[in-house]
Amino acid sequence: MPDDISGALTPPGTKRSGAEALKLASRGLRGRLAEELAEGGIQVSEDAYQLLKFHGSYEQFDRDTATARKQQKLEKEYQFMLRVRMPGGRLTAAQYLGLDRLADDHANGTIRITSRQGIQFHGILKGELKPAIAAVNHTLLTTICACGDVSRNVTASPAPIRDARHERLLADARELSELLKPKSRAYYEIFLDETPGFVPEAEQVETLYGPTYLPRKFKIGITVPEDNTIDVLSNDLGIVAIWEGDRLAGYNIAVGGGLGMTHNKPRTYPRLASPIAFIPPGGLLRMVHAVMGLHRDFGDRGDRRRARLKYVVDDRGLDWVRATLEDSYGEAFEPARPMTLEVPDILGWHEQGDGRLWLGVPIASGRILDDGPLRLRSALRLIAQRYGYPITVTPQHDALLCDIAPEQRAEVTALLAEHGVAAAETMTPLARFTLACPALPTCGLALTEAERLQPKHVAQMEGLLAKHGLSDRRISLRITGCPNGCVRTYTGDIGLVGRMPGYYALYVGGDFEGTRLSFRLFDRIAEAAVFETLDPLLRDYAAEGQPGEGFGDWCNRTGLEGLLGRAWRAQAAST
Repeated sequence: MPDDISGALTPPGTKRSGAEALKLASRGLRGRLAEELAEGGIQVSEDAYQLLKFHGSYEQFDRDTATARKQQKLEKEYQFMLRVRMPGGRLTAAQYLGLDRLADDHANGTIRITSRQGIQFHGILKGELKPAIAAVNHTLLTTICACGDVSRNVTASPAPIRDARHERLLADARELSELLKPKSRAYYEIFLDETPGFVPEAEQVETLYGPTYLPRKFKIGITVPEDNTIDVLSNDLGIVAIWEGDRLAGYNIAVGGGLGMTHNKPRTYPRLASPIAFIPPGGLLRMVHAVMGLHRDFGDRGDRRRARLKYVVDDRGLDWVRATLEDSYGEAFEPARPMTLEVPDILGWHEQGDGRLWLGVPIASGRILDDGPLRLRSALRLIAQRYGYPITVTPQHDALLCDIAPEQRAEVTALLAEHGVAAAETMTPLARFTLACPALPTCGLALTEAERLQPKHVAQMEGLLAKHGLSDRRISLRITGCPNGCVRTYTGDIGLVGRMPGYYALYVGGDFEGTRLSFRLFDRIAEAAVFETLDPLLRDYAAEGQPGEGFGDWCNRTGLEGLLGRAWRAQAAST
């Protein structure tokens, strides 16, 4: 890597997008953010909206009330989402309690675990945004680069196993997260009242990112083959640590993953990362810089829909990518080593390996709240206050309570039950592994429902599985309100992708382990018809599935035409 990057490269004749011009003119992501936040009102300008992402926030509005308010000639109910950057999803009890207070003091009283092991708050008013960000920093966490065209939160195996492998993964995730933050002090000046010039301008030059940062977001995940709960191949850069006994041999490097796409735009598509190299332990940071530099210098800065690294990989080809990375890295790569990715069940009670236990608490859609008989938020708060357990949040939206003494197991179990929190062992595998994004009413991209319909969809699917004797099968159902794949809709067994109000595109044929993409079975299917369509397929899977074959595996083996024929024959027979 060169020591200084004067600017990202753009192919000759390419017109840069407006976002690129904004970043270049933003004075290191400052823009007029400080002035706009001080001006009052309930919303920000379009330029401020774009820059806020780099500081961890999106402006949103309540879509449930928008139409009625428009008819009354009233302004939309604008609010802000705030996301916390926390590599590997780790929290001390004190940090969790600080975030819990923030939910009441500045947000809508709920906490949401994200699919990238972050924490997200909704319903923050404009005047509360700066104090909310300050409250996060008071816990020694940050929101910087939780969004925006930068390296996002680094995901890592969430299992709190106390051994050298997991300790190294967490150390790597934390080091990368810290070293990949921008050098600009804009965040600290705007939200934490740092005096401009406190850090000399010469020390704020973006030697990694350049003045226009990355063309789009960049995601990194790091794990070991036996724990792919993070869906490592869905990242722009997937890192898999390869161990030989107690010795870290090195890392398999996979590049070009990313699941976002746009309906009716065939030049956009989901893609899994391609294993491209094996590197020794000491080369990790150099490799990360090389891959990010590839994205920075060759990503499409004219069309943001095609600005992810995956399109560079496909447009240029793996041979070119490998040669370019070797040139940046400074030496030739070994081929990626063979590996088999697995997804363990980390919910329920487990031994940590140090005489203590962890408890995986299932959380539907990652939403931590008190709602009627379910008082999950109160339970987690009380546990943090009473016992001081560290908490790890997972890419599957769940929470792991760590460092539990065996003699405390019974009282923790009783406390959760008293608060209406379901134990993992009482749930079907489907319920344990279903994911849904927030969608309506907060996300501006949502085309239909996801989180609010998750309980209904899970119940419908559980009914079908019981009907066909499949209740004990591990099947991953993932639901998003739009095609951006925020809960990794295109990996796993079944994906429901928002198409328009009340309609989904139906994807099947991925695998539970996250090593194969699903394919689109139906482009547009009414929400009410989704499970009628799946019924005959599950029936045939129960009859024809081979031992150990998952539903996605069976769908992939049967193929698109075979599945369509079965669905249409079942529909004809019912009419």
